[in-house]
Amino acid sequence: MSFVIAAPASVMAAANDLAGIGSAISAANLAAAAATTGVVAAGADEVSAAVAELFSAQAQEYQALSSQVAAFHTQFVQNMTSGMAAYAGAEAANVQGSLLDAINAPTLALLGRPLIGNGANGGTVGGIGQPGGPGGLLVGNGGAGGNSTTPGAPGGNGGAAGLFGVGGPGGSGGSSPAGVGGNGGAGGSGLLFGGGGTGGTGGYGLTQGGNGGPGGAGGLLGFGGPDQTHGSAGGAGGPAGPNGIGGTGGPGGMGGLLGSGGFGGPGGDGGTGGNGGAGGGSLLWGNGGPGGPGGTGSTGDGGNGGNGGTGGPFEGGGGLGGAGGTGVGGNGGNGGNGGTAGGISGNGGVGGAGGTGVTGHGGNGGNGGNSNPYQGAGGAGGRGGVGATTGGDGGAGGNGAGLNGSGGA
Repeated sequence: MSFVIAAPASVMAAANDLAGIGSAISAANLAAAAATTGVVAAGADEVSAAVAELFSAQAQEYQALSSQVAAFHTQFVQNMTSGMAAYAGAEAANVQGSLLDAINAPTLALLGRPLIGNGANGGTVGGIGQPGGPGGLLVGNGGAGGNSTTPGAPGGNGGAAGLFGVGGPGGSGGSSPAGVGGNGGAGGSGLLFGGGGTGGTGGYGLTQGGNGGPGGAGGLLGFGGPDQTHGSAGGAGGPAGPNGIGGTGGPGGMGGLLGSGGFGGPGGDGGTGGNGGAGGGSLLWGNGGPGGPGGTGSTGDGGNGGNGGTGGPFEGGGGLGGAGGTGVGGNGGNGGNGGTAGGISGNGGVGGAGGTGVTGHGGNGGNGGNSNPYQGAGGAGGRGGVGATTGGDGGAGGNGAGLNGSGGA
């Protein structure tokens, strides 16, 4: 017989440390983006220009890679916190079930919602994903939305969290072997102390993949680390058949008062790649989320990258634009535009790189985001993609601050 022992407080402390590390790395990458992605040539000769372009291209590739690593890091932290919340909820249900029943009875009778406890996961009824139940009014995570199995049916939405808790993830849309895939369900929102749920994945569709569900909004205030106020990632767009169009990635969720916007979901692969979802904005103080990358087009063009989210109105940098998808049978997708910085200070987001056109033109790089009106640098434009016929144009740099700042390269 095996025994499993976990200390939720210790795991949550480790998750807090990881969240702080991720936030520090993201801030450092954002601060270095303006200076490294738009290196100015040392001279007017061709060699100096080529060296500057090489360093700028390397920096843009690093920024694109770092955004993917940051997405994995954020998801890892969310998995840790969600796992511990589920573990703690199971312990509470086993040890204090009768006590909670007595506490929850009045609110269940009056409002149809418990005071303490996680929302029920939405099942699949008649092939249709059902919405997840809301968490307890005081403490509780939202239930996960159910996955749909009926062709083209949307996934169930995730349940909303209570004052303390995380919104439930959206369910995936139903696959359609002869038509359009179902859209993913929306992630449930956090309320006060907690994050939103991840959007559901769009279903496969022969002619068109389903769109990813939008990520849930983060709670207004944080509890247990900064990632708990962030908006969650949008769901991935569903794949499509060889002559179909990939689904559009879901938009990232809105960050809370002190949180950043969620990542836009990636576009689905297909004959023509789906577009990436837009990054989420911040409600007050935080960075905009990065846009999702465009999907790969196996027989046609790659999808366009999603635009970066807008920084918070008080302070925050714009999100990175998503990279354009590869067009195996056509043109590369265009990179998404960098998000606009908000508030008193913050840099504009770097534009996404254009996708490779294996048999056509390279995609154009996205434009850099503008900085705020007071101080900060405009984001660098994304580099154009490589093409079999012609390469894509690089994106324009964002405008710098009016009082103290510089424009993007």
